[in-house]
Amino acid sequence: MEEYGKILIIAMPVFLVLIVIEKLYGIYKKNDTAPLIDSVSSISSGITNSVKDVLGLSITFLSYEWMVSKIAFFHQEATVLSYVIAFFVIDFYGYWSHRLAHQINFFWNKHAIHHSSEEFNLACALRQPIASLVNLFTFLLIPAALLGVPASVIAITLPLHLFLQFWYHTKHIKKMGFVEKILVTPSHHRVHHAINPEYLDKNHSQIFIFWDKLFGTFQEELDHVPPVFGITRPANTWNPIKINFQHLTLLIKDAWRAESWKDKLIIWFKPTGWRPENFEEKYPVNKIENVFDFEKYGTQNSQKLIYWSVAQILITLLFVSYLFENIAKIGLPNIFVYGFFIFITIYSSSELMDKSRFAIVWEGFRLSLATAVILFYGDWFGLNTVFSLSNYIILGYLSVSFLITIYFVTVDFKTNQNQTINSQTA
Repeated sequence: MEEYGKILIIAMPVFLVLIVIEKLYGIYKKNDTAPLIDSVSSISSGITNSVKDVLGLSITFLSYEWMVSKIAFFHQEATVLSYVIAFFVIDFYGYWSHRLAHQINFFWNKHAIHHSSEEFNLACALRQPIASLVNLFTFLLIPAALLGVPASVIAITLPLHLFLQFWYHTKHIKKMGFVEKILVTPSHHRVHHAINPEYLDKNHSQIFIFWDKLFGTFQEELDHVPPVFGITRPANTWNPIKINFQHLTLLIKDAWRAESWKDKLIIWFKPTGWRPENFEEKYPVNKIENVFDFEKYGTQNSQKLIYWSVAQILITLLFVSYLFENIAKIGLPNIFVYGFFIFITIYSSSELMDKSRFAIVWEGFRLSLATAVILFYGDWFGLNTVFSLSNYIILGYLSVSFLITIYFVTVDFKTNQNQTINSQTA
């Protein structure tokens, strides 16, 4: 946990700077592909995923270390060769786990969050799952285990492989010539994120595009078919925690309502989107039929709400940075209390972005939780040893945040709603 936290301390500001550069470049080119509130939601999702990973909130039934000890033909040291082998095997593992997540109903739940943005930009790369609480695909690393690649090499290469998938989430880089034949490029990945019928479930590769060409899932970006992004059953929320479990909720409801036991069982393993016969008529869900004719979510927010949301996510990143930098000092079980606070923070701020009146309740709960922590421990997880006024600053900030939330719910939302109605009737 501590080692991964240190890696994220370095990675987070790099990602944030690149997101800002893309935003400024889009404004300069008069082609802004990164609406602020969408980017805030994406960064919120990245925070929840990274906190989940740092806290170790996942189970691996079949560990790579165990496989190496049982099936390796020989054992390697951590050499350049072992890292190269690990990278190729992880990319093979990534292709198949990614493809299965798209093609099997149950596995789609953990991946839908990544596709939930109706934009395509660097920030949406951060939309990573918290619903992946169980790792079922470790067996795909068997080739590396047979060759005796050390577990330490896999542990280092996995996050590196993930971080290298960040750069190609952009609309500003067009086709890249010869590179298109070897690596996954922005053009390839725009196809993957698109909901156009021509593009659905294509280009699952993560670094090397030849896996798609080898296994028959490659699709080139077509000049006459501009990609439209999102998911065919739109999330209609900025709340990453809700998005993580939307598909699972629908599966549970459909399994419960299914009349035959066969349908109750096979719904989990059927192709993504499958529902029992006549369920689309009996229990309809919102689904995009024409990808060129639907309204994107959350386009009617006030500038005040957008700027406040940006401020909130930047402050939340400070809280997260302190957690990642001080995992050992905070210690067990306190890091789980801290992690819970971060999740409540994200839930509260994204409820406000969704214009939910319950944002007041969640923000009040967040203030109460922080107050209880400071009263119980005497300070904010040891922060007083660094800065003596930290208690007052944290409680002061959370109190102001609570009051601002009340203002948005009771004043700004109603004003904005009236302005929208007036503009529609004018």
